Amino acid sequence: MAISSADIQKLRQDTGLGVMDCKKFLTDAEGDYDKALEIARKAGEKVAAKKADREAGQGLIDAYIHPGSQMGVLIQVNCETDFVARNEEFKEMVHDLAMHIAAFNPLYITPEDVPEDTVEKEKEIYKEQLLNEGKPEKMLDKIVEGKLQKYFEEVCLLNQPYLKNENQTIKEFVEEKIGKIGENINIKRFERFSLQ
Repeated sequence: MAISSADIQKLRQDTGLGVMDCKKFLTDAEGDYDKALEIARKAGEKVAAKKADREAGQGLIDAYIHPGSQMGVLIQVNCETDFVARNEEFKEMVHDLAMHIAAFNPLYITPEDVPEDTVEKEKEIYKEQLLNEGKPEKMLDKIVEGKLQKYFEEVCLLNQPYLKNENQTIKEFVEEKIGKIGENINIKRFERFSLQ
């Protein structure tokens, strides 16, 4: 089976990986581009997991002001070295994250950041709704868990579908960048401002 150089180049542009890695992923996927892209993404997740414990003491603070100057976002994203913090791809990623926050208005970074009392209140509301709908009580916990995951997709930045690629979460987007850039990357904090 021949792997076309056009497919290698396209995968390279989409992932930022080297030519040999792209060729290997396309070969592993038997020439299926979508499958190769999925394999490359999973490889990025593995790289991200390996780098997760490394210190990310450098980084960048960026601002996004929405046209009309009625809304803006400040975000801090950390990386391991000042070299990466000055890298154009890293800067672009941070700016894209700020733009995403402006559009989707997340309240937290991860589900673990959601206060426990808020989670419990949401669970109570869902249970009450389900009981009013006549759902069987033995199914409540499973349905509530599904609704809670949906809630996290709405309010937690890392769980949201990425503004520029709805097939990818922000977490997957960041993991892909970790694999590409080769350093641990952490979204430390953000604040969204709008005129009241």
